[in-house]
Amino acid sequence: MENFIGRSVILSQGPLLDAPVGELRADSIDGPGVMTLEGIEREHIVRALNASSWVVAGRSGAAAKLNLKRTSLQYKMQKLGISRPQ
Repeated sequence: MENFIGRSVILSQGPLLDAPVGELRADSIDGPGVMTLEGIEREHIVRALNASSWVVAGRSGAAAKLNLKRTSLQYKMQKLGISRPQ
């Protein structure tokens, strides 16, 4: 994005920025190593669960570590398909 804006500044003539938006490609945004917000949230919750030995409630539970209510964490776990490993 930074390169796109820099190129637009260089190529623009006059006081208005002429950004060639048609040159942007979706595959350049979703490159390797880029996660969705949902994926990041899922990973964050799983890390908190692992750190709390998969204890959800209580003072040392994952919900407390994430500053969430127990029911909110359980809802997010269900929504994101997170279940305790066997």
